Amino acid sequence: MSSLIKAALALPATLLAAHLAVYLIDPYGLRRFPGPFLAKFTDAWLGYISQQGHRSEVIHALHLKYGPCVRISPSEVSVASPEALQLVYAHGNGALKSTFYDAFVSIQRGLFNTRDRKQHTRKRKLVSHIFSQKSVLEFEPNISLYIDQLLIQWDRLFDSAVKGASGSEGEGGWVGRDGRLWLDLLPWTNYLAFDIIGDLAFGAPFGMIEAARDAAPVPATESEVAFDSKDEAAVTYIPAVAVLNGRGEYSMSMGVLPAWVRPIMRKFPWYSKGLQDVKHLAGIAIVAVAKRLDGGPTDRVDLLSKLQQGKDDNGDPMGRPELTAEALTLLIAGSDTTSNSTCAIIYYLARNPAAQAKLHKELDEQLGTEDERVATSQQVKNLPYLDACINEGLRLHSTSALGLPRIVPEDGLTIDGNSFIPGAVLSVPSYTIHRDPEVWGLDVEAYRPERWFEDDKKELMNKTFNPYSVGPRACVGRNLASLELQLIIASILRRFHFVLEHPEEELQTREGFLRKPLRCHVGIKRRDTL
Repeated sequence: MSSLIKAALALPATLLAAHLAVYLIDPYGLRRFPGPFLAKFTDAWLGYISQQGHRSEVIHALHLKYGPCVRISPSEVSVASPEALQLVYAHGNGALKSTFYDAFVSIQRGLFNTRDRKQHTRKRKLVSHIFSQKSVLEFEPNISLYIDQLLIQWDRLFDSAVKGASGSEGEGGWVGRDGRLWLDLLPWTNYLAFDIIGDLAFGAPFGMIEAARDAAPVPATESEVAFDSKDEAAVTYIPAVAVLNGRGEYSMSMGVLPAWVRPIMRKFPWYSKGLQDVKHLAGIAIVAVAKRLDGGPTDRVDLLSKLQQGKDDNGDPMGRPELTAEALTLLIAGSDTTSNSTCAIIYYLARNPAAQAKLHKELDEQLGTEDERVATSQQVKNLPYLDACINEGLRLHSTSALGLPRIVPEDGLTIDGNSFIPGAVLSVPSYTIHRDPEVWGLDVEAYRPERWFEDDKKELMNKTFNPYSVGPRACVGRNLASLELQLIIASILRRFHFVLEHPEEELQTREGFLRKPLRCHVGIKRRDTL
């Protein structure tokens, strides 16, 4: 028997022995926690579940079966409780991000995927000032411009629809029927979110709303060095939304695997395609930032201009690669989250006519029915039912639904009476804690905005609600995200009434790093025609 054959036969046995040894030695003291059999021995179980696109639902089912603590890998426990949320992600607890985040690095480390505490502090100082409430309000005209474009498009399509017309595939395949405009809501919320963040992060929209098409420019060559922003031939166009989805699925699935196996997995077709999506997405940022910076001085007030103004403790601004990496982070964080949430919130309102009618009443009373299509920040800042509708949508459709992994610090952590030793990885799944009957009541799967006004549970609900994470690594752009959702939902719902073609159907989703609707077919009617 040749040495090559012997080595090939010995490899599986060696891997099996290594996984069994880790289980028997139990270096993190996790053997006492229940969970899937394979998850006790190998990360492959979580890798497979992540690749299937429904990780949060699977983990939730395990929590229903086993309780608040579930072992999901040899080193990680999913802990689903309000106390865990406050402790695992708390300020000053010393818990660091796990190697999961290494799979999200492309150009260079940005604020999101930086694991080093000192570097994160530096980056947060450079970035956080641009998301203060004062700064965010400066971006309102940019946001309103694209909401208005969307409403104009829908007005145009609706007027055609009531005449019995139907649209081309390029316009989303809409159709007019029963006096309504019927279309898939998801592409349009994608176009809106991408154009807004394109304007804010790069200084120019992608033009998706006006074109009714998913397309964004990237370098035609893989060589970033050779890219010339002034050469039109150096640019090609890709479906940015599809690429963003592919990148999310790839990075999340790769992130749960050990570092040593990742180079091997990249050779397989599914992972290889995902890696290409990562490169394409980075290319979008490279093209956009280069065009902006090579175009000379500008007096625009947007995220990119404020990033350029930021300086660290040494008085140094970001260099172009770091600036591009942070702009890429803004693109990812500011597009998919907004589009997913907008689509889900409107879906739940369409599925619950009473809630939609109540929101319409509040909007009519507080905003009036003047000709201005887009609501203002002043108008929406004190609309309690609007906020409740948004929060209830964010609870049920947690865009960031999976538990973000943290390494237990040197002093260990004790949660709900369970002690965890340093080096173990803990995560708190938003999907599950947002469905805790002790917090939200027995009707956890019901879309009921009124629950946000129930004083007896308000404190516990606010403590458990986790749309933007908590602690020092919480979403730095939550002020911008909140303003966007308030302006978008208020403006769209003041003007239109929505119904579902099949109200009994659940919203179908697929999860990469974020949980995304797959399709949302709605019937739209302009309210002045009801």
